[in-house]
Amino acid sequence: MKKVAIGIDIGGTNTAIGVVNREGDVLVDQCIPTPKHGNIDLYIQDLTLSIRELMKSVKLLNEKSEVIGIGIGAPNANYYTGTIEHAPNLSFKGIVHFVDLLKIQFPDMKVMAITNDANAAAIGEMIYGGARGMRNFVVFTLGTGVGSGIVVNGDLVYGHDGFAGECGHMMLIPDGRVCGCGGVGHLEAYCSAPGMKRTAFELLAKYHATDSLLASRCYNELDSKFIYEAALKGDKVAQEVFALTGKWLGQGLADTVHHLSPEAIFLFGGPLAAGDYILNPTKESMEQHLLPVFKNKIKILPSKLKLGDAAIVGASALAFNEFEKMK
Repeated sequence: MKKVAIGIDIGGTNTAIGVVNREGDVLVDQCIPTPKHGNIDLYIQDLTLSIRELMKSVKLLNEKSEVIGIGIGAPNANYYTGTIEHAPNLSFKGIVHFVDLLKIQFPDMKVMAITNDANAAAIGEMIYGGARGMRNFVVFTLGTGVGSGIVVNGDLVYGHDGFAGECGHMMLIPDGRVCGCGGVGHLEAYCSAPGMKRTAFELLAKYHATDSLLASRCYNELDSKFIYEAALKGDKVAQEVFALTGKWLGQGLADTVHHLSPEAIFLFGGPLAAGDYILNPTKESMEQHLLPVFKNKIKILPSKLKLGDAAIVGASALAFNEFEKMK
């Protein structure tokens, strides 16, 4: 019987759900809004309905498929307790006992586990992506925030309380920008997709660049994709946004190397579609800030997971990983 897993990625705007096989192929998937109303019970009902629909779809495709479990990636998720705790980009406040609530709906499910969305991406990279065969690496996810998943000696690092790996909240610039978490000067405030937008508007004001293509967009309309498109067209402000983002990201990666000495650092997320515009300044900045003993040793690589499927695949990899532990 072919074994499949349900992968769930809970984002600030949308929740992606998919059925994934052992090869990392997404067989069927669906997307529902991550609600702004903050009512976790209503959300669990909507999520349960979607999961059941997908499970029925898989059975229609292949009667011999067995769903071995559900893996969930979410902001501020705690692998040890099955909770989502004080996630700044979700409307559910406080500590949400997410796994317990979902187990009520699926009491016969063999495996159900949750972890930070970046940790899920790291597991996916290790099982299905470019980190296969690596035992020491880090994944940085660049999106609404900056997340990271750390693998040391082949094991994901959770720390004593389940929250290790918040590299996006390392101090980058003292007394700098306010971060989404409420802190000040964090890497996330500069290298996330919203951080790039903030950089763009700071540069537009600095240069009074009314002729920039970016000046044609209001704040809520501008995104990293448009900044990239403007950079391709030779827009100097857009190109400087990527140069600065890479400079700051490289500083953060250098700190990470000093702490962990990984074989490679994988970068994942929408801004990576810009390719060399962000990779080249990031590599240059990291090398500039590394101790001599680390120089020219650490690879910076784009994720090998498909952008559209990576979060689902990573969450499903968590389920398969837990299933293997049960044997």
